[in-house]
Amino acid sequence: MKRIGFIGLGNMGLPMAIGLVKEGYTVTGYDINEQAVLSLKEQGGAIATTIGQILVSSDAILTSLPSVKAVEEVYLAADGLIEQGDKTKILVDTSTVSPELNQIIDQACAEKEIPFLASPVSGGVIGAEQQTLTVMAGGRKAIFERVLPIFEVIGGNIFHVNEQIDSGTTVKLINNLLIGFYTAGVSEALHIATKKNINLDDLYSMLSVSYGQSRIYERNYKAFIANNDYEPGFSLKLLRKDLEFAMEAAENTQLDLPISKTLLSLYQQVEKEGYGDQDMAVLYERVKEQSAKKEAEK
Repeated sequence: MKRIGFIGLGNMGLPMAIGLVKEGYTVTGYDINEQAVLSLKEQGGAIATTIGQILVSSDAILTSLPSVKAVEEVYLAADGLIEQGDKTKILVDTSTVSPELNQIIDQACAEKEIPFLASPVSGGVIGAEQQTLTVMAGGRKAIFERVLPIFEVIGGNIFHVNEQIDSGTTVKLINNLLIGFYTAGVSEALHIATKKNINLDDLYSMLSVSYGQSRIYERNYKAFIANNDYEPGFSLKLLRKDLEFAMEAAENTQLDLPISKTLLSLYQQVEKEGYGDQDMAVLYERVKEQSAKKEAEK
C-alpha cells in the first residue's frame, strides 16, 4: 500500500502527510484550507479537490480532523468516504472523537465491508513533525497489520489496543484526562513558587530530578510558560473537548468521577472567559489573574 489519501491537513495532519511523502509514499491530500494543500504540494504531495478523487487515487485513507462535525461529514455524509468507498479502501481515523462516534462509523463501514480503524495519536505537533507519535489503534488486528507500515512512518510508539473499535479512543481519552490534571497542577504549583519568590527555572531544574517531574510540566513550562507565548500547540478548547468525551464515556458506563467532573468544569469556565484558542498551558496565566483579582478585592 504505497498510495495514501490524507484528509485534514491541519497542525497534526500536514506533518504526518509530509512524513509519508518523505518516506516514498504517494500522498494525495484534501483540506478546505487552500494554503494547507499547497504546503503539501510543495513537499511533493498531490492535491484532491473532492473526497471522490481521494478514493480513486488511494489504497488507504487517513483522516486527521478537528471536530466531531468534521469527522461525521467526511465519513457519514452522502458524498463521504463510506458512501463512495468500497472494501478495497482502508479507512483510518486518527482524530480524537467520542467512542460512540467510533462505533457508528465502524457499523456503517461494516455494512459495506469497508476496513476501518479508529487510531487516535498522541505527541502533539512536535511528535507529528518528528514522526514520533504514539498511535493507539482499535479495530481488527488483521486490518492493523496491513496498516502497520504506515503507522511506523508517522509514529515511534505503535499499539494495537484490542479489536474493540473504540479501545484506542478510550486510551487516548484517559491520556488526555491525565493531561488535564497535570496542566492544572503545574499551573497552580508554579503560582505558589512565584508568590514565594522561587525562580521558576531553578524550580524546573530541581523538580526535573524529583518525583514532581512530568512530561506535561516540561512541555508547558519550557515551550510556553517560560517564553510567555501561548500560540497553540494543543489549544485549551481541544483539551476541554476531550475531557467532555472522557466524561461522556464514564457516564455511559455508569462511573462516578467527581474529581474529573470538577476538572472539566474548570476548563469549561476558562474557555468561556476567552482562553480557549490559546495553548492549554495558558491556564497558568488564568490562575495568576484570578489570584490577583481576589487580592485586589481584599
